[in-house]
Amino acid sequence: MKRHLTILLFLSAIIAARASSILIPMDDQQANHLKAYGIAYKMLKDDQDVDWLLNYRGGAFLIKHSAALETECRVRGVSFESITDSRAASIRQQLADPDLNMNVVTLHKAAKIIVYSPIKVSPSEFENTDAVLLVLTYAEIPFEVVYDEEILKGDLPKYDWLHLHHEDFTGQFGRAIHRQTLADIKAQEDIAKKYGFSKVSTMKLAVAKAIKEFCAGGGYLFAMCSGAETLDIALAAEGVDIVGSAYDGDGTDPDAQAKLDFTKTLAFGNFTLEGDNGYRGFSTFSDINSAAGRGYDQTAGFFELFNFSAKWDVIPAMLTQNHEHIIKEFFGQTTAFRKAAVKPSSLVMGEGKTSDRYIYGEVGRGQWTFYGGHDPEGVRGGGSWRTPTDLNLHPHSPGYRLILNNVLFPSARKKKRKT
Repeated sequence: MKRHLTILLFLSAIIAARASSILIPMDDQQANHLKAYGIAYKMLKDDQDVDWLLNYRGGAFLIKHSAALETECRVRGVSFESITDSRAASIRQQLADPDLNMNVVTLHKAAKIIVYSPIKVSPSEFENTDAVLLVLTYAEIPFEVVYDEEILKGDLPKYDWLHLHHEDFTGQFGRAIHRQTLADIKAQEDIAKKYGFSKVSTMKLAVAKAIKEFCAGGGYLFAMCSGAETLDIALAAEGVDIVGSAYDGDGTDPDAQAKLDFTKTLAFGNFTLEGDNGYRGFSTFSDINSAAGRGYDQTAGFFELFNFSAKWDVIPAMLTQNHEHIIKEFFGQTTAFRKAAVKPSSLVMGEGKTSDRYIYGEVGRGQWTFYGGHDPEGVRGGGSWRTPTDLNLHPHSPGYRLILNNVLFPSARKKKRKT
C-alpha cells in the first residue's frame, strides 16, 4: 500500500513538473465562476497575459502555469486544471479551426477601474446594493471610487474603465425612488456651488459630457439601470430645462420635448420624457425604460444572449461569454430598454420578449455597454429599499458574469490608450 502511494505521489510530481499552463474552465465544472474573473484580473495586474478561450468550456481562461497561481486558485475556491504544452497547443489548434465558432483572445495589462458613486461624498446607504460594487468586491478586483468633483477636475483620463449605476444625471435626485437622503442631496448641491454651477442639473450635464468625452477619447464605459438612461437624457437635453420646480425652484421648458437633440446621445433616441408630478412623484424618467409608468417592474421572465461569431464579431463574443445563454430577468428603476428607443447604431447583445436588456456601441475611439436592471440576483426589500445580495449564494450567476466580462474586455487591446 505504501509503495502504491509513493508511486502515485511520484507520478503526480512528474505531471506537475511538466505542466506549462493552468486551464480555468468556465462551464458547469467551475466551482466559482465569479471569483475566476478575479484570478484572471490578478494575473493581468501582475503583468501576466491571459488567453480568453471564447466559446470553449464557457469562455475558459488559459494562463501560464506557476505554483503561485495554483495556490491562488485553491485559496479562492476556483476550479483549475494543470495541463501540458502539448495539451495547450492542441486546444489552441482546435479553436483556430475556421469551421468552429471559437477563438483565442489574449488579454494583456489590467484595466484601471473606477466606479462613479455618491459614497465618495455622502452616506448613500442605497449604494450597498450596487451590483458592480458588490461583484468587484466579491471577485477581489481592485477599484477606486469617484464622483462629480473628480470628473469636473478632469481626472477621468487617468483611468480605463468607468462604471455608472443607479445615478440620475438629470439633476432630479432620483425622482420618486426615496433613496437619496437630505445629506446625499446636499453633497451634490455643495459640489455644484463649489464649481460655480447655479443648479445641480447643470453640474450633472457637465459631468455627463465629460463622461462622453472620456469614452470618445478611448475609455470604456459600463452603465446599468438609471445610470444608462439618465446619461443619455441629460446629453439630449443640453440647454433645455427639463427639471421641475420641486427640484430646483424653477419650472421646465414647456417645449422641452421638442427641443431634445438625439444626435448627442450614445444609445437612445426618439424617446419621450415622463411628466413631472412633483418631488418623488414618479420614479421613471422617460419611455426609454420599458417599465415606464409602472414604477419598479418585478419581472418574472428571461432574456436571451445572442450568439456572435468569435472570429468575426470578437467584441460582442467576449461580452456575451457565459455558461448559460438564457438568463433570468431582473428589475430596476430602469428595468430594460424599449426597443423603439434603442438607436440602430446600438448593437443588441441580449433581449427579452418585449425589450432590449444588454447593448453595446462605440463613440470615437471608445466603447460603451449598457445593461438594464439593478441587480442580477437582487431581491426587493420593503418599500423602495432592497436587501444587499450575498454573492456567496450566487457564485455561478450568469447575470453577474456579464458585468465581469466587461471588466476584462479593455485588456484585449494591447496598445495603451491615448488621452
